[in-house]
Amino acid sequence: MTLTQLNYIITIAETKSINKAAELLYVSQPSLTSAVRELEKELGITLFYRSGRGVTLTGDGAEFLLYARQLYGQYEEVMEKYGKGGSQKKKFGVSTQHYSFAVKAFVDMAKEFDMSKYEFAIRETRTAEVIRDVSTMKSEIGVLYLSEFNRKSLEKMLRSAGVVFHHLIDCQAFVYLWKNHPLAGEESIRFEQLEPYPCLAFEQGDDSSFYLAEEILSTNEYPRIIRANDRATMLNLMVGLKGYTLCSGIICEELNGNEFVAVPFQDDEENRNSTMEIGYIVRKNMIPSRMGELYIQELRKYLGTGQ
Repeated sequence: MTLTQLNYIITIAETKSINKAAELLYVSQPSLTSAVRELEKELGITLFYRSGRGVTLTGDGAEFLLYARQLYGQYEEVMEKYGKGGSQKKKFGVSTQHYSFAVKAFVDMAKEFDMSKYEFAIRETRTAEVIRDVSTMKSEIGVLYLSEFNRKSLEKMLRSAGVVFHHLIDCQAFVYLWKNHPLAGEESIRFEQLEPYPCLAFEQGDDSSFYLAEEILSTNEYPRIIRANDRATMLNLMVGLKGYTLCSGIICEELNGNEFVAVPFQDDEENRNSTMEIGYIVRKNMIPSRMGELYIQELRKYLGTGQ
C-alpha cells in the first residue's frame, strides 16, 4: 500500500467516478483502475461497487476511507511542516450547525492564510452531518450544542463516531426575530406570546429526531411551524411571515446585518428554558492543524471565552 494509492481512493470516493478521478489525478483510467484492484487484492477486501452510474463505497471501503484520510492527512501535515513546498493545496474544512459566529470565526481564520495555497470549506449543515463530516474527516472541526434534553443521545452518537466534544460557552435561549416584529420591543418573551406567529426550524432530513434539532423545545406542539434548510431563507421568513426561532442569542451583525434582534426567552412551568452548551467537536486523539488551531482561537476570541 502506498500514499499514492491512498490518494487515489480518497479522490475516487469524493468524485464517485473513476473517470473524473483520473482527470483530477492526471492518470489514465486503466492505470487508476489497476491501482485500485491491486490495493483491493493486497487488503483482501472490495473497496467500491462499480456500475454504469459510477462507483460507491462498500461497507469495508467506507471504513477503510476513514483510515486513508487520516493517514494521508498526516502525510500532508508532515510535508507542510518539513517539505520544500509544492503546488498541492492544503485542505481545511469546518461543519457547523447554523451559527453566524462560526462563519465569522472561519472568515477571520481564512484571512490569515494565502488562500491561493489552501482549499477551505465551510459547511452549514444538519446536526447528524456535522458529526458524520468530522467522523469521516471530511471536516476537521464541527460546531454544535448540547443541552439537558439532547445530551445523552448526542454524546452516544459522538462516542460511536469516534468524536469528542470540547466546551466553548454556555448560554440561555433567546427568541430571534425581525426588528419590526410586534414582539421585538419586549424585554423578554413567553411561549404563549409566540403562538400567533410561525415557528421556524432547521430541517434535519432523513435523520430527523427531536434530539438532533438545533432549537430548544423541539418536542412542543407548534400550531404553525415552517422548516428551512439555510440561514438566509430563515431570515427571509422572519421578515415576510413574522416568524421566529429559538436560538443561542449569539448573533454576528457583520454577517446577518442589524435587521434582527434576539430577545431573552422567559420560561414557565411547562416550557422550561435549557442551557445551551455550545462547543466544537474533533476526532478522538486528532492533533489540530495550524488552520484548526487558529479557527478554535477565533471561536474563543469572538465568544470571549479565552483559552
